[in-house]
Amino acid sequence: MTTAGWTQIALYGALIALLTKPIGHVIVRVYEGRLTWLAPVERLCYRLAGVDPAEDQHWTAYAAGLLLFSLVSMLLTYAVLRLQAVLPFDPDGLAAVTDRQAFETAASFTTNTNWQSYAGESTMSHLSQMSQLAFHNFVSAAVGMGVALAFIRGISRRSAGRIGNVWADLVRGTLYLFLPASLVLSLVFVQQGAIQNLSPTLEVTTLEGGTQAIAMGPVASQEAIKQLGTNGGGFFNANAAHPFENPTPFTNLLSMVLILAIPSGLVLALGRMIGHGGHAWTIWGAMAVILLVGVGVTYAAEARGNPIHAGAGVDLVTTASSPGGNMEGKEVRFGIVNSALYAVVTTAASCGAVNAMHDSFTPLGGLMPMLNMQLGEVVFGGVGAGLYGMLVMVVLTVFLAGLMVGRSPEYLGKRVGRREIQMVVLYILAASFAILVLTAVSVVSDAGLAGLNNTGPHGLSEILYAFSSTTANNGSAFAGLTGGTTYYNTLFGIAMLVGRFALIVPALALAGFLAERRIAPATTGTLPVSGPLFLVLLVGTILIVGALTFFPALALGPIVEHLLMGAGRVF
Repeated sequence: MTTAGWTQIALYGALIALLTKPIGHVIVRVYEGRLTWLAPVERLCYRLAGVDPAEDQHWTAYAAGLLLFSLVSMLLTYAVLRLQAVLPFDPDGLAAVTDRQAFETAASFTTNTNWQSYAGESTMSHLSQMSQLAFHNFVSAAVGMGVALAFIRGISRRSAGRIGNVWADLVRGTLYLFLPASLVLSLVFVQQGAIQNLSPTLEVTTLEGGTQAIAMGPVASQEAIKQLGTNGGGFFNANAAHPFENPTPFTNLLSMVLILAIPSGLVLALGRMIGHGGHAWTIWGAMAVILLVGVGVTYAAEARGNPIHAGAGVDLVTTASSPGGNMEGKEVRFGIVNSALYAVVTTAASCGAVNAMHDSFTPLGGLMPMLNMQLGEVVFGGVGAGLYGMLVMVVLTVFLAGLMVGRSPEYLGKRVGRREIQMVVLYILAASFAILVLTAVSVVSDAGLAGLNNTGPHGLSEILYAFSSTTANNGSAFAGLTGGTTYYNTLFGIAMLVGRFALIVPALALAGFLAERRIAPATTGTLPVSGPLFLVLLVGTILIVGALTFFPALALGPIVEHLLMGAGRVF
């Protein structure tokens, strides 16, 4: 580790902190309908859809509309991918996507996961990339934002279970937030060197006299929204390590800032909308503490390097002429610190874009990205998804604290009863069940082991990481697992759908139940939900729930691999 490395991490943290408040103000204005400069377009959207944006929907109607929209858009994407070969804007003449791959991809982009068990540049036509994958990058992000805003409304008001209008939330988020920002950011990426065209693959002659195929396509436009909407994925198989997607150190920093910008600002929007800024900053502080610990552990592990390499004569010491540490699987343009920071940020935020090979990280370096996803990606998290996941943990913390002091638990004046805690438990169990059960099935089945390139604890880590990533709607991977099989295409698709909608429905139900509760005035016995004490309680609850659920699996994977590495053994 170096002073320069920690300085870069501190600079990144400062940028996120500085952007949090202004972005929070913009989010409030968007979702309260106070931005009207695109009002004619907004009204046209409602008219074409035949919906009334002024209708305050019950949580069941909100959930039904969201599920219907997601189902229809997923089916449309499946159809386009299957018909890709006969549709326009396919200059390379790519074949139709296979049925199993089309199902997994449609599920992946509908759920904001962007898991890709294929090479994008050689599988998806320009039309598929633009009309379907990029489309979902916008609307799946808007879905997550809508659920978060619905949850905030459930906390802040008493409305007989009514939490807003799903169609208004989808349109406003897309129209006023994601589209304008992405347009500007796309131009920035183009200026920095990201490509943006509809050209076919170029065949060029190398300096050695050979030939090389260089894929072309609409890259910059997807790069902007994939980071801003915490979608992840990439036009190229190499993702954000590819110079056409992430050409400079500035675009690397910009990408990381974009990943956390809206999730961070949304926490402050919560404070403004509920009239409790102290509570919002406490939640933000809890997120920041967990993020800092994750970055510190990953950076330290990667900077220390692999002792097995040292035993083979590799110099792990950082000098003016050598980066030292573990550079395996990392871009020399970004180095260890920016690879470690990017890995933690992208997995904390449900993004999944990567600029390094996570499978080549040291065991502890790979453990932290995996743990981020298993904790529910509540460390800022995906746009919207991170906040409503964190608010579920806040409700659980309040409930447990109430039990400890013998009082009826209340959250911001609203009693947390049986129905509310049932939804919290259902939310937690759904993701845990998908990750652990599907991993267990895969490690004992021939189909699950068929695509595994490693044995022992690292092989287990690869499967565990894959199901953690798909269920958490992240999309990054330990690439030692071949996921492009019928078995994994099917199970990953199911895991992504469970990880998205089996969590969204309980979250919306919890919001609706809270909206039905009357707001009681605070008393001397009310648990304060701001300040250092609640921050410690919240962080402790998140870590304890995660440890109790996933520690046994992690102990058999990255933890035992770390111990074996220290003893000079590796699988």
